[in-house]
Amino acid sequence: MKIGFKKSVLIATTLSTISEAQCPDYTSYSQSPHGTPSTGVLGLPFMRPAPACRTFNSTAVEAIIEDMKSLLKDPDLARLFENTFPNTLDTTVKYFNQSENLAFIITGLMHYSAQWLRDTANQFAHYHSLLAVDPQLATLVKAVINNEARYVAQYPYCGAFQPPPESRLAPTHNDWADGVTVNPPVNNQTVFECKKYEIDSLCGFLKLSRSYYESTNDSSFMNANWRAAIDQIFRVINEQSQATFDENFNFVSFYNWTGGNGALSPMVPNAGNGEPKAYTGLVGTHHRPSDDLSVFAFLTPANAMLSVELQHLADMLDNTSQLRNISQQAKVWSTRIHDAIWKTTVVNNIFAYETNGFGGRYVMDDANVPSLLSLPYLGFLDKNQSAYVATRKLLLSRGNPYFAAGKMFNGVGGPHVDPWHPWPMSHISAIFGTDDDQEILKSLYTIANNTNGLGLIHESQSIYKGSDFTRSWFAWANSYFAEMILDLADRKPGLILKQNKSYKPGSKN
Repeated sequence: MKIGFKKSVLIATTLSTISEAQCPDYTSYSQSPHGTPSTGVLGLPFMRPAPACRTFNSTAVEAIIEDMKSLLKDPDLARLFENTFPNTLDTTVKYFNQSENLAFIITGLMHYSAQWLRDTANQFAHYHSLLAVDPQLATLVKAVINNEARYVAQYPYCGAFQPPPESRLAPTHNDWADGVTVNPPVNNQTVFECKKYEIDSLCGFLKLSRSYYESTNDSSFMNANWRAAIDQIFRVINEQSQATFDENFNFVSFYNWTGGNGALSPMVPNAGNGEPKAYTGLVGTHHRPSDDLSVFAFLTPANAMLSVELQHLADMLDNTSQLRNISQQAKVWSTRIHDAIWKTTVVNNIFAYETNGFGGRYVMDDANVPSLLSLPYLGFLDKNQSAYVATRKLLLSRGNPYFAAGKMFNGVGGPHVDPWHPWPMSHISAIFGTDDDQEILKSLYTIANNTNGLGLIHESQSIYKGSDFTRSWFAWANSYFAEMILDLADRKPGLILKQNKSYKPGSKN
C-alpha cells in the first residue's frame, strides 16, 4: 500500500512555528470540500492546507501553479492542478532550514512511521525540472537520496525504515512485522518492515539519484554510502536473477519472507521464497509495486524500469568519470534484461505481466507503476511500438482480468483493492502512452469527473457508485496526475492550454 498521511516524509528535529495541534490532520481534512469552488462545471474545491500548515514551501512550485492557472483552458483542470502539484510538499514533507540542523537536512529523510523507498522517488518525480532553480528543494531531494543510500546499503531487500538517528525520534513498533520471519535477519530499530521485496524500490532510488544529477549537475551525493548502496543493488540483481535450483538441484535462496502472522501481505509460498523460476536474464521479485504477491517471479514492467535506470546509472557514472567497473556492469545488465524481456515475455505481440522462465505467462496489468501501460512513461519503449500498442489495447479491455468498466468510471485496478475498483492512476499511465487526442481527453475527463467533488485523485474508484472510493487523498496519485498535466502542456498544449504553445515548467515559451 502506498503512503498515507501518517507515513509522510519528515525532515525535522525542532518544532515548527505553528503547533501541529493547530493544523488539521490532512487525511481528515481531505474528506470534505474546502475553499471557493472552481468556476468550471464541476465546481471543484480548493484543497490545499492553510499556508502556515503546509509542510514545505517552494517559490518555484508556486510560480508553476500560477502559470498553469493562467494557461489552462478548463478552470476545473486548473483547480485539479492547483491541488495536486504541490500536494506532496504541502502534506508529506517537514523541513526546517536552521543552521544547527544543517547536517541533518543533508542526510535525513523519513516518514512519521517509516520511510518507503519507492514512494519518495515517485512523489518527487514532477519536481525534478525545478531543482536547478530552487536550491532548498534541491537540498531536500539530496537529503532523500543520502538517507535512502544509507538504508539500501544496510538492507537492500527492505523497503520501509525507521526514522534516522538524527531525528531524535524513537523507532515505531510495527505490529504487522511481529511474527514475520525474514532472512537475512534485520534490526527493527533501523527497519520498520522488511516487507515484500520489490525491484521497483531499488529502481526508485536509482531514478531519484539520476534525476537529481540531471537537473543539478551536482554529483556530491555519490559518497561512500551511495556507492555501498549501488554495490548492494547489484548484489540483489545477481542473487535474484538466479534459477531456483542449480545444476545439481540444490535449492538457491538468498532472501525469504514468510508474511502471515499478522502481516498485511499473505504468506510468500515455498517457505518465503516465492514460486520457482528458471534463469532467463530477468530479475525475480516476490511482490509487485502494489505490495501484492507476484504470481510468477519475473515482473516485466519492473524489469523494464530496472533496464532503463541501469543505463541511466551507467551514463551518470561515465559523465562523472566514476566507478567505471560499475558502469560496465550496469550496461551489461541493462542490455541483458532488455533483451530477455523481448525474448521471454512477448508472445503474439503481447507482453506478459509476469513470467517464470518455464513458459508460464500471466497476461494482465496492475495500475501501480511500473506497469505495462506505463512502459513509455518508464522510457523502455516508444508509445507507437507495435507490441505496446497491441498490449495496451488488450489491457484496456476485458482481455485484462483487472480491467473493469461502469457508466461513470472504468480502468485498470488490481488485487490490492478488488476487481471492481479501478485506479485513476491507470488513466494517467494511459495518457502518457498515447498521442491520440481523443483517447487523452477521454481518460483526462474520466479522472476529473470522478473525484467525488473533492478535487483530489483517489487511490481507487468503484465502477458502481461514485461515492465508493478508497483514499480521499493519495499523494502519489496526485503527484502523478500533476506530472501528466505538465507533460501534456509540453507535448499536447493545444488540448489543454488556451494557446497552442508548448509550456515547460519555469517559463512561458
